[in-house]
Amino acid sequence: MFKNIAVIGGGNLGQSIVNGLLAKDYNPSNITVTRNKTEHLDSLKAKGVIILNNNIEAVKNTDIIIIAVKPYKIKEVLLQIDPYISNNAIIVSVVSDFSIENISKSLKSKITIIRAMPNTAASVNESMTCLASLNASEKELEEVADIFNSLGSTLVINEQLMDAATVLGACGIAYVLRFIRGMIQGGIEIGFDAQTATKIATQTVRGATELLIKNGNHPEAEIDKVTTPKGCTIAGLNEMEHSGFSSALIKGIKTSFDNISK
Repeated sequence: MFKNIAVIGGGNLGQSIVNGLLAKDYNPSNITVTRNKTEHLDSLKAKGVIILNNNIEAVKNTDIIIIAVKPYKIKEVLLQIDPYISNNAIIVSVVSDFSIENISKSLKSKITIIRAMPNTAASVNESMTCLASLNASEKELEEVADIFNSLGSTLVINEQLMDAATVLGACGIAYVLRFIRGMIQGGIEIGFDAQTATKIATQTVRGATELLIKNGNHPEAEIDKVTTPKGCTIAGLNEMEHSGFSSALIKGIKTSFDNISK
């Protein structure tokens, strides 16, 4: 039996979550998505998803309410929907930098609150979603994990690490894509057309990821298998490191974390 799910905020992340659920054959009539400009959700409407511009109507008789609005809007939305939330409902917030304590203070309802941080790869069922809660039962965590497992993989963490999870898992999508873009540009410079360079780069990144996941090795162990004395691989890696490759990535991650934690 499908749970009734309401996604409050049909932006990029909200739509990614819904598209991921639909790709796993979730019943579209059990999903409601809200957005002020509902015309931006026509593609979901065509798939049978219920589309509304009324948050209050969306949360009535809903089992799981996923809050996917911008951080500056969440308190207003919580105050708006609070009187209409079922006592048995679960609030799942995918809003960054808004703690469970802040969510609880915004609600008179004493209901289960779970924070979740997926990424936009949810739309292709390859998200890494971190979950945290202070009052969810094991069963409730499993129910929410089941939703996000249909979008990729989930991991339950301490809420104190949610900002770090946002940077590494959600912002991380952009970091990896920027790295792939650099590979593609390099591929073009050494002779490939853009389409061919893209195919080679994306499959290479996929292959590298699978090596780590399936073999369970540290990245350096797999790098050692590719590098040979005086070879082209080690020459390229060393040049990248001389230019600050790893350092730039670490600094970028730390800067994002410092920004989100202000």
